[in-house]
Amino acid sequence: MSKQRYNAAIQRAKGLLELASGLYDTSLSHRTKRAAEGVLQTDSRLGYHVKLSLSPRGGQSDSVSLSFAADSFREIKLLAEGKISVAWINPSASVTLAYRGTGPLGRPIPLRIIAVFPSWDLIGFAVHESTGIASLAQIGKERIPINLSTGPAGKRALLGSPVTFAVHSVLQAAGFTIADIRKWGGKIQEVSRPSDPVRRAAIEKGTIDAIFDEGIKSWGQSALDRGFRYLPVDGAVLRRVKAMGYRAGVAPKSRFKGMRHDIPTVDFSGWPMVVRADMPNDVAYALCEAIEARRKVMPTDNFKPLSIAQLCANDEEAPYEVPIHPGARRFYRERGYLK
Repeated sequence: MSKQRYNAAIQRAKGLLELASGLYDTSLSHRTKRAAEGVLQTDSRLGYHVKLSLSPRGGQSDSVSLSFAADSFREIKLLAEGKISVAWINPSASVTLAYRGTGPLGRPIPLRIIAVFPSWDLIGFAVHESTGIASLAQIGKERIPINLSTGPAGKRALLGSPVTFAVHSVLQAAGFTIADIRKWGGKIQEVSRPSDPVRRAAIEKGTIDAIFDEGIKSWGQSALDRGFRYLPVDGAVLRRVKAMGYRAGVAPKSRFKGMRHDIPTVDFSGWPMVVRADMPNDVAYALCEAIEARRKVMPTDNFKPLSIAQLCANDEEAPYEVPIHPGARRFYRERGYLK
């Protein structure tokens, strides 16, 4: 059998891609424990805002140039402006809002789905039982000065962060904002990620009495164990945010010890990989081929081997409201993943 190789330039490009990925498994990284799930999580001193470009040299007429980025409204904006080719976003609702023009970008973006990777998540609105709060509307009606832990809460985050925008949208539908909480004398603890140790310490010390955030898998059980309970997002509040493009979700009592009832809330699931509608069909098809070929090393959020069929299944872990790109749809149908 004859030897095979990539051309020299491709070998170096592939080597750099492998090197970049491997850096997360070096001494620059460390492990922390996510209390709610009881699992170890790798954190790193390395950054994680990715922008990657693959550009051909020379004047090949059939060359394909691709650029990739992750992970929020900023990347969707770059996609809309034609500055990147592929964006990997968390969660699916952010893509729906951009597609409909109901999010912070302010206009509909012609997006298409390549794949939605599984990641079950919810926005949790938890308050300590000592507050006596029974609904989100009560906070606004009674102007309760809660001590709130949430994600970044500034104006810049509102335009760029999917979780900040989602929390803001729900609170606005309930009749108040985080700025109002400050006006009423409440305090805001902003954390960079749901599993931030600063939040965990605040839960344990009792210095906060409310948590509005995604990633309840990382903080939800710890909060329940310390006397917090979830507020429902239902009725008129839920109808308003669903009209924007958010899906209803349920925090099930089966997932959390001490929860007496299933609690309706807002879904925050799915890691969609999206492109513009004008991407050539053969390139979209090739992206799916690459995902299938590398499925054993592609990251997942559900502790299971990646199922290619789930990437187009539109299920609880991987929902979508945006059309699948025709090239990707052809791939899924030809390989038997999409019936």
